[in-house]
Amino acid sequence: MQFKRTLFTLLALGTAAFAHAQGNWPTKPITLVVPFAAGGPTDVVARTLGAAMTKSLGQTVVVENKLGAGGTVAAAYVAKAQPDGYTFFIHHNGMATAPALYRKLSFDPLKDFEFVSQAVEVPMTFLARKDFPANNFQEMVTYIRANKEKINLANAGLGAVSQLCGMMFQRAVGVQLTEVPFQGTAPAMNALLGGQVDVLCDQTTQTVPQIKAGSVKLYGVTTKNRVKVLPNAPTLAEQGLKDFEVVVWHGIYAPKGTPKPVVDRMNAAVRAALKDPDVIKRMDDLGAEIVPDATNTPEALHAWLKSEIDKWGPVIKAGGKFAD
Repeated sequence: MQFKRTLFTLLALGTAAFAHAQGNWPTKPITLVVPFAAGGPTDVVARTLGAAMTKSLGQTVVVENKLGAGGTVAAAYVAKAQPDGYTFFIHHNGMATAPALYRKLSFDPLKDFEFVSQAVEVPMTFLARKDFPANNFQEMVTYIRANKEKINLANAGLGAVSQLCGMMFQRAVGVQLTEVPFQGTAPAMNALLGGQVDVLCDQTTQTVPQIKAGSVKLYGVTTKNRVKVLPNAPTLAEQGLKDFEVVVWHGIYAPKGTPKPVVDRMNAAVRAALKDPDVIKRMDDLGAEIVPDATNTPEALHAWLKSEIDKWGPVIKAGGKFAD
């Protein structure tokens, strides 16, 4: 009987200490894992948000870049991390495409994480090398259909949104082009600038400077509506590709089992960061769109991820692009 009383007391003390720790959270720096290289689009978003969240959390948000396999290395790492409130994860559309792209996935995007918030969306642009022989979108589609065996379509690697956008474009116009994967968006853009590849679909965070400099040809944006940073650029949908929409969306996650009060506090920190004037200006400069409050809830992120998995699965399977 004495043993049972002692065990109960220890469990009660442990529970009280854990609850107290949650109430004081955070008491040390927080790690935000980024699945791509430093300086890349997702990294820039993460560091901008992290700096702003530090203000409201009272602790530094440290960005850790953990690369590999289209973001699945980082996702698997976070899925297995201690759910103590000090490890979080930011990822883009790759969280939704991984189940279709990888035959052997060590985590379930919908079941192995706590959902914190969406953050920002980044439009995509459809580009060609500067000397591509088409002056508008319709001429470009006509030329590609007539010369599909000769056209090289660059992307930033398996699972990258640039690859998915390219796959969706090919499906929409009824062609199969030669895809040339690179290790990231910067090498893909450099190849386009150098004329080694013909066309590329990539996000505004990477392409706006080249577009404004006249170093590439822009044929449209991939959002439902025109974007602020490129107000004169028509959407692909309004130019004939009905319902064509590809945006790079970013969500923030935590390991499964992270306490709800911690998730809620982190969600509040993300919301505050998205209203920070410095963040707003930085996102405007990048062409990124801050998502509305209604989509900044754990429930909304979960529902959005599920819808994106359903959307991209058939596209990927039709394209036959898989990895082990």
